[in-house]
Amino acid sequence: MSEAVEYDVVVLGAGPAGENVVDRTRAAGLTTALVEAELVGGECSYWACVPSKALLRPALARADARRVPGLAGSVGGPLDASAVFAHRDYWTGSWKDDGQVDWVDSIGAHLYRGHGRLYGVRKVAVTSPEGEHHVLAARHAVVVATGTRAMVPDVPGLAGARPWTSREATSARQAPGRLLIVGGSVVAAEMATAWQALGSQVTLLVRGSGLLPRMEPFAGELVAEALREAGAVVRTDVSVEAVVRDGSTGPVQVVLEGGEILEGDELLMATGRSPHTEDIGLETVGLTPGGWIPVDESCRVEGHDWLYAVGDVNHRALLTHQGKYQGRIAGAAIAARAAGAELDTGRWGAHAATADTQALPQAVFTDPEAAAVGLTLAEAERAGHRVRAVDYDLGKVSGAGLYADGYRGRARMVVDLDREVLLGVTFVGPGAAELVHAATVAVAGEVPIDRLWHAVPSFPTISEIWLRLLETYRG
Repeated sequence: MSEAVEYDVVVLGAGPAGENVVDRTRAAGLTTALVEAELVGGECSYWACVPSKALLRPALARADARRVPGLAGSVGGPLDASAVFAHRDYWTGSWKDDGQVDWVDSIGAHLYRGHGRLYGVRKVAVTSPEGEHHVLAARHAVVVATGTRAMVPDVPGLAGARPWTSREATSARQAPGRLLIVGGSVVAAEMATAWQALGSQVTLLVRGSGLLPRMEPFAGELVAEALREAGAVVRTDVSVEAVVRDGSTGPVQVVLEGGEILEGDELLMATGRSPHTEDIGLETVGLTPGGWIPVDESCRVEGHDWLYAVGDVNHRALLTHQGKYQGRIAGAAIAARAAGAELDTGRWGAHAATADTQALPQAVFTDPEAAAVGLTLAEAERAGHRVRAVDYDLGKVSGAGLYADGYRGRARMVVDLDREVLLGVTFVGPGAAELVHAATVAVAGEVPIDRLWHAVPSFPTISEIWLRLLETYRG
């Protein structure tokens, strides 16, 4: 090993969470090294959020256009798949990270390309693709931001069947004739929407009772209904027992519990994520390789005053925007501790990632879109809150009717009856993703119902749903 090179902070993983740590520590004047084995920008930029939304946007725009009088008759044909793929490639930089690397250089951080592993306390060893070895020593903090990878379950025959994961689903260059999707998560629902629109016959196999199990039940119900209307097959309460695929090409067969066999041209396993921590040296600091890394509210690892974990690896909230938020919180905490300043780690404090549990927003880009923040009704009740759910048909708002003929959607707010603030809000309907930030502000800000009454929505926008929910609550 070469002699250690010292930095104030060393960040292991250059996805969105790691980049945000670097941005904050550099802004505080701390020297920072960034280590990345693949592409700077991480999973989100190249194989998840960005390419999936590039694939979905044409599908959703066409669906919206088909519901607009005077336009519906002009958009009856298929999508131009080659143009959609080119649009996706543009947004991923054709899987090149030059622009992201330029940003790292512009803020004065030092990028090390290669596989990084913890090398004891405050040290990271890096092996470059060329076989060079570096040891980086951190004066103040090492941050683990290595994310997650697609989890492929141990199903007989699956390993040899070359299944798609989210990476293949977002980077494929042609639509399979028949696409089998196992899972009911966001990835499953979004990829079913995208590939059905691009010409595949999609069959969605869900182990549970419905799609999007982390949201209000009506969200998954409305999305499943729309997928079926689009021609997809959605089957719930089914379990995959085995997978069969002979040779390097040809169809793939899925054997369901009970012996039924389904055949497709490709199989996407959308069955969750596992931490990308199996070979990053956790054992050298007393942690378990391959496991999630528990942290406190400032994202510092329990029992290690110099080690932090941000993004998916800490299992607090597996969403890109929350990883970025944690990166900002952790970066601020590292800078404060380096300066000897007192930290504010109380609820909603400057160095506490409170939103991970109290105001977690998510948008699902299906048709209809589903967006939510905070607690569902069931979660609020399990937490012991005295609550009331207020529901309203989103299609009855004037702005929704103007947005699309036959607009179908639903909204719910969960009210804490003791404090008269919102604990959670859910919207389902075309364009609903753009509604969720207003709800996020209301939940994170704990804005009293009486004050929300004075937040007047513009007419005629879909945001008038806020007035209808409040009127329904007041009676």
